[in-house]
This record gives sequence, structure tokens and C-alpha cells, in this order.
Amino acid sequence: MLKLLERTIASLHGRLLVLAPAQVHHADTGAPFRNVVADSGLRAYLLHEVQRLRGAIYFEDGAVQEHQLSADGRHHTEEDERSWHLLFLDAAGRVSACVWYRDLGLAPSLDELRVGSTPLTEVDEWRGKLTSAVEGELAKARHHGLTFAEIGGWAVAAESRCTCQGLLLALGAYSLGRLLGGALGMTTATVRHASSSILRRLGGSSLEVNGEAIPSYYDPKYRCVMELLRFDSRQPNARYSRVIEHLCEKLLEVPVLAAHACQDLVAEPVAGVELSAA
Repeated sequence: MLKLLERTIASLHGRLLVLAPAQVHHADTGAPFRNVVADSGLRAYLLHEVQRLRGAIYFEDGAVQEHQLSADGRHHTEEDERSWHLLFLDAAGRVSACVWYRDLGLAPSLDELRVGSTPLTEVDEWRGKLTSAVEGELAKARHHGLTFAEIGGWAVAAESRCTCQGLLLALGAYSLGRLLGGALGMTTATVRHASSSILRRLGGSSLEVNGEAIPSYYDPKYRCVMELLRFDSRQPNARYSRVIEHLCEKLLEVPVLAAHACQDLVAEPVAGVELSAA
């Protein structure tokens, strides 16, 4: 599997893209990307395609209902414009897999995190423990000078599920965290399709307070059992360290589409890559 992942990374030319947040400050993140393209139209188009892919997959899985999607079938979240998006394109130029990574900076408050709206906050037994566990993670990040991040929107088209795309995007979150200076973070991972189990094998672990794991829970919004997992971009499963390093090198060169050019995100030509919204 590791050799297959490395071969896939080597062949990603023109298929792996990054969408930058609508507002991002290069000087703050230290992002070292060399292939930044300022194209608000193309970025918006691809973000809509990401949302459309998620909508189709989540609807088919029963995770969302029709009224939770836009009129054209897109699954939109408030994190979309604030996050980095890693995505794959298929041979026809369509988005075939995606994940978002939200960099919350060095000292976010608990109120800024998605975890504050999980159903566990409504359970008396776990409300306080969950708050303590999350505040403990935020304190660790501050102590080590790391940013805090959230990951979500992981989706892979049916025709790509027998490929490495989903796994590479999950590993790519570790790579992106490293490139942005190192991060501690969290994700709400569904048990469906063994997603949470896969993330655990890559290095994710249970959120804990005083040695007690925060339990899985049923989320009525997405109609599935979810787990809260933590991750540290510095400490993945050692088995995948080399793959993550190779992805770091690849992400330095892939096109990064930004909403606009500014001093902190200087646009540079994309060598040998043709992109089209058509």
C-alpha cells in the first residue's frame, strides 16, 4: 500500500489542487506555496463543484436530505469560504475527491469550533467533560506554539473509491498542517464507511479528559454515528511519515487557487497546468 501511495503521488501532475480560503494572510500562516494563482472565478467554480460532490455523496448515503442542499444539489457549510480545500480532479477535469482544512490560528476560542454545536453539548453527563477536553487541546496548542485546525468535508466519488484518493487527502491534511507551521486539530468523523477507523489508523486518536475518552454519539443532522478525533500534524502514524513528507513536497508545487492577489498571496504562473471552468 505504501508503495502504491508513493507511486500515486508521483503521478499527480494536474490532478491535485488546493483552494485557498477567501481571506488568507501569507505572512501569518508562513505558507510556502510556489504556484499561487489569483482567479476568483475558477476558485468559485471549483468550490461549487466540491459542494456538489459532497451533496451528491451525502444525499446518497442518507446523511443529508434534499432540503439541506441548495437548489442545484450543493452541500454548503459556513466553513467552506474560511478553509483550505484539497481536491482531486478526474481525467475529465471533474472534482472526484475533496476535504477541507480550517486553520483557526494560534489562539482560537472554544466558541469558534464546530465541536461547540455537537449533540454531546446537550448531554449533561458529557457537556462539561467535552469542554474540558477541548480546552485542554487548545492549551496544548498554545503551549507548543501550534495553530489549531479543524478538518471536514471528506468525500470521494463512487468511481474513485477503489483508488488512493481518499486516503491521500486524509494524509494531505497532515502535510498541509506541517506546511502551515504545525497544528493540533480535531475532526468529527463518521463511523459510516469506516471513516473514523481509517483516520485512527493514520494517527488520529480519541479526544480525552483525565484519561477518559469522549464517546461516539449519534448526530441527527447527518443521521449517523460520529466520533470526535484529535490529530497532531507532527505525530502521524509513523508508517505514513514518508508519504506525508512526499505530499508536502508535492503541495509546494501544485496550483493554489486564491480569490484575489495580495501582498501575502503573490500570484505566479502555473507551469504546464491548464485549468478551465468549462
